[in-house]
Amino acid sequence: MADQLLRATAADGGIRIVGTITTDLVETARQRHHLTYVGTAALGRAMSAGLLLVSSMKREGSRINLRIKGDGPLGGVMVDAGLDGAVRGYVDDPTVEVPPTENGKLNVGGAIGRHGYLYVVRDVGYGQPYSSTVELISGEIGEDLTYYLATSEQTPSALVLGVFVDEHGVEASGGLLVQVMPKAARDESLISLLESRVEALADFTPKLRSNQTLPEIFEALVGDLDLQILPEAESQSIRFYCPCTYDRMLGALKMLGVEELQDMIDKDDGAEATCHFCGEVYQADSAKLASLIDDLKKQHSEALN
Repeated sequence: MADQLLRATAADGGIRIVGTITTDLVETARQRHHLTYVGTAALGRAMSAGLLLVSSMKREGSRINLRIKGDGPLGGVMVDAGLDGAVRGYVDDPTVEVPPTENGKLNVGGAIGRHGYLYVVRDVGYGQPYSSTVELISGEIGEDLTYYLATSEQTPSALVLGVFVDEHGVEASGGLLVQVMPKAARDESLISLLESRVEALADFTPKLRSNQTLPEIFEALVGDLDLQILPEAESQSIRFYCPCTYDRMLGALKMLGVEELQDMIDKDDGAEATCHFCGEVYQADSAKLASLIDDLKKQHSEALN
């Protein structure tokens, strides 16, 4: 099933639902970063969450950054997701693997750690980005982000995230965000009904593995509550994408200055840079570094004249 993001409403607009399938893009991240099983699950959950959260933003160019930093061996997770469906991310230590939980599931909470912080930065496309920080409550990502939504945005929400990965790669990945909008926030019977149904989504990942579609999952959840799948979102594609380029790398090297660039030539006969977000490796030989030095000297001379 192709990666996608789908939006819907129910209960006359009182419930907002967003679902995403991210199997292919998480597999791309796994291969690029050479991730372990638990690293794949952690980054996959976080990338799905980033796409779900940014989907509520309106302005073109809007982005959301998630930084999950715990006291576990994985170190942390960083995700950058855009309203255009592009997402990228990495974990601090892609080589970390930890024993599974008692019920045999990947121990994402143990890898990230249960003590630490979740940092969320929303860039709405103008002005200063809005940032918020909350303490981790489990390190499992879905629970931590649900807590963030309830405390920082005062929006009753349920966030379900799942990744299944084996020796062949990522078999299924995705997420589901259900929110009670302000117009229904005081309808306790609706909230109670929704809570009971969301609890039944504990088998969300198996649903994805069995090739259930997002509309089918939406229908099972709130099909009797005037479910309305938004047609303008049906064709939205999502993908792992990083805008890094060789020229951007050269621009970053140039910012180091003449002395540092010359030191790279003298000691290493060139430079190598790796993009944290996508794992792409860029190399610049001594001739290219010398060219950057010439450009800097020329700019300095022109500024003096």
